[in-house]
Amino acid sequence: MEEATALKNQGNDAFKNKDWPKAIDLYSQAIDKYDKEPSFYTNRAQAHIRLEAYGYAVADATKAIELNPDFVKAYYRRAVANTAILRHSDAIHDWKIVVKKQPSDKVARAQHDACQKVIKRDAFLKAIEAPDAPSAAEGLDLANMAIPSDYDGVKLGDEMTLEFVEDLIERFKNGKKLPLKYVYQIVLAVKDICYNEPTMVETHVDQGKKITVCGDTHGQYFDLMEIFRMNGRPSADHAYLFNGDFVDRGSWSCEIALLLYAYKWLYPKSMFLNRGNHETDDMNRMYGFEGECKAKYNDRTFKLFSESFSALPLATLIGDKYFVLHGGLFSDDNITLDDVRKLNRHNQKQPGQSGLMMEMLWTDPQTAPGRGPSKRGVGLQFGPDVTKRFCEKNGLEAIIRSHEVRMDGYEEEHDSKCITIFSAPNYCDSTGNRGAFINIEDDYKLQFKQFDAVKHPDIKPMAYASSPMMGMM
Repeated sequence: MEEATALKNQGNDAFKNKDWPKAIDLYSQAIDKYDKEPSFYTNRAQAHIRLEAYGYAVADATKAIELNPDFVKAYYRRAVANTAILRHSDAIHDWKIVVKKQPSDKVARAQHDACQKVIKRDAFLKAIEAPDAPSAAEGLDLANMAIPSDYDGVKLGDEMTLEFVEDLIERFKNGKKLPLKYVYQIVLAVKDICYNEPTMVETHVDQGKKITVCGDTHGQYFDLMEIFRMNGRPSADHAYLFNGDFVDRGSWSCEIALLLYAYKWLYPKSMFLNRGNHETDDMNRMYGFEGECKAKYNDRTFKLFSESFSALPLATLIGDKYFVLHGGLFSDDNITLDDVRKLNRHNQKQPGQSGLMMEMLWTDPQTAPGRGPSKRGVGLQFGPDVTKRFCEKNGLEAIIRSHEVRMDGYEEEHDSKCITIFSAPNYCDSTGNRGAFINIEDDYKLQFKQFDAVKHPDIKPMAYASSPMMGMM
């Protein structure tokens, strides 16, 4: 117990220094020395929460509760983790216990009340859900929508222009918004463009040109500007692929989504957008994008974005060599690129809890061979043998995916056949990671570029999230 406690204390120091993987390793060593102390598990659960390994956090908190059914912190951790993966009915069970055991805890009471509201809201939305509901664009008369007299930006006609995009970049840097008419025009134009693209877009890099692959940007607009400053802006000769999770968490999600969409409209053949697990309704309601749309524009804006997210492709194949998708590989070795090509994503607007779309948006690599349960509590994990077989069967050099923080901004795993790229440095203003992107020229060699977070206006991440807990995680 004495040796274990010393390791736990070292883990606490690593946690304070935001070195979550080291903290987890030290807490795990403490548990190996002495596995009957519940606080070792709740501390490790908190570190897992910081790394968004919510499934592991639930398992650790449950073990702590088994060791001590009166340990309030364990119920607290489990409730937080279940809230994060949208298991609100499980979370409310634990919030009730916390509130009962600690009636003076105002934060727990606020979480309990927020969770109750979400459960009621979700039940209401499910009750009124109609499979053939009309588009949010129905009834819009864009031609006769007025532009406010105080709008001082470039005018937008029936086609996107480079002048408008460049003005938009500066406008957003200065905290200005777009007229609603222009917001609607941009989202609807890109929805139509993306809807008509295949589920897996296939592209090549011509001589003298290049494509840049970016991972999650998560509403960190000023860090996106740093990518463009370092690497150049999108153009007909310099393609960009943004591999999902443009929105949520960061508090400039509207700005990123609108700018990427404006570029997509301007350069439909050299701006590529893959859907991520955060381009989905349930995540947007919890992690801030819905609230941000309503705060900066209106509810219709969110609904139009939601429809456009459902139109986004799920993957991009670069030069027949690199399969790029947000999450990762599949639960079945028999799935091939042809199955992705044939997938009709328009039949399923939201990814659900199973199936190819869910796996493409949610899965993660693991070091052990085979497949395992998801550390997130959603989807699954796949090992190096799974990646090797998929690449060999499909003639690929590697898969490129995002979906997870990497402290260096990127990581080559599974004998360099599984590459994770993450482009939100100092994620949520708290993680301390670098960001990265990949340049691919006509020789198809991967060039990794790292960058650090830049200063941004004093608006905290999760400023528009629906739950107060989300801003604390």
